[in-house]
Amino acid sequence: MTKAKRGRGASEPSASKPTALEIETPHGPARAHLQAAERPVGALVLGHGAGGGVSAPDLVAATGAALSESFSVALVEQPYLVAGRRSPAPAAQLDAAWTAVVERLRAGKLRDLPLVTGGRSAGARVACRTATETGAIGVLCLAFPLHAPGRASDPSKSRQHELDAVQVPVLVVQGDRDPFGMPRVGPPHTLVTVPGNHSLRAGLDAVAAPVGEWLRRLVR
Repeated sequence: MTKAKRGRGASEPSASKPTALEIETPHGPARAHLQAAERPVGALVLGHGAGGGVSAPDLVAATGAALSESFSVALVEQPYLVAGRRSPAPAAQLDAAWTAVVERLRAGKLRDLPLVTGGRSAGARVACRTATETGAIGVLCLAFPLHAPGRASDPSKSRQHELDAVQVPVLVVQGDRDPFGMPRVGPPHTLVTVPGNHSLRAGLDAVAAPVGEWLRRLVR
């Protein structure tokens, strides 16, 4: 696998310091941590997992890869997390809040930029379910949770249909020992396996490279 390049110029592309934006949604305020590229060629909006936040190491690695490709990046905290609750909201509420945040960002700081959405684990599921509604040109899935651990033998518990329904290109980056399973993909979707489990912590360098390469291809 090739390593991610440093961007289009001879030096590392510059980006603004992260800015936190509170955004109202139908289910309470969400928070977007926006880091704008100096001359952005696209935008990447990422959501967190069910039990974690936007500081997850794989989200940080993907952010760095996107910024190196001159993508502005927004990391989105769902309303339940902003409110201090640990238990995720129902899927319909997550999707509605996510869509409201993306619409607000696209009307403001990310206006007129090609949009890629995504996230880790549960955040990846939200991005898949809302890809058409948000107008995404691609979806980035970090550690897509194909099924709950120990449920691989029960087809009714699979989330494969959420991936299959996405009509735009999808990049899935999955740990080779992920207890949440290994998704199946076919064109226009791509699967990259990296060392590690659901956290992807063991393969962070391997996460950044394919993310950067894939984003670069999307906006060519």
